[in-house]
Amino acid sequence: MQETRVPKATLERFPVYLKALRKLKNDGQTTVMSSRLAEHVNILATTIRRDFSFLGRLGKQGAGYNIEHLIETFNNVLGVNFDEKIVMIGVGNLGKALFNYNRWDYVVGEIVCGFDLYEGEYDGIPIYHIADLKEKLPENTRIAILTASDNLQETVDNLINCGIVGIVDFTHEHIVVPSGISLKTIDVVATIQEIIFEANKMSEK
Repeated sequence: MQETRVPKATLERFPVYLKALRKLKNDGQTTVMSSRLAEHVNILATTIRRDFSFLGRLGKQGAGYNIEHLIETFNNVLGVNFDEKIVMIGVGNLGKALFNYNRWDYVVGEIVCGFDLYEGEYDGIPIYHIADLKEKLPENTRIAILTASDNLQETVDNLINCGIVGIVDFTHEHIVVPSGISLKTIDVVATIQEIIFEANKMSEK
């Protein structure tokens, strides 16, 4: 990638482009025009072309973009590993809902197993007892999704000790992680509140 600083808004759109491009490739397409891609991602073609310009010359005017080349470029920029192993900590209603969402065209990897206070399987994915985390955590696993509700800090500490470096947190609980560990909190309630606030503002106009 060029050393030109890419705006945050542009970076946030890159994964959207990547998912659409992978779908187009799976559909057998080899090239795509920005106008066609715009239909898939609901982003203006002019915005797409501007975003792509941060990555160098990716296509020829009038000929479109080579989809395989775009996918490779975005893979490198985003550091995406389609073989990324992700584990689910807590397989209750929310955990199962996220398991069902595991059909995301493998854009960011795959949930390979879950851990809870019981053993079994869900939708063909094995569920292990949380006490067996150290023994059952798949090798080279770096990412965990946290939906559990009990002993959260202890669970997080154990995950980190087992090599987890990235945690997606749906619990709304206070969790402390050391430097070098990435913790991303997903707060659906706060997001809904923001949407209501924005909707109210638009209604006032």
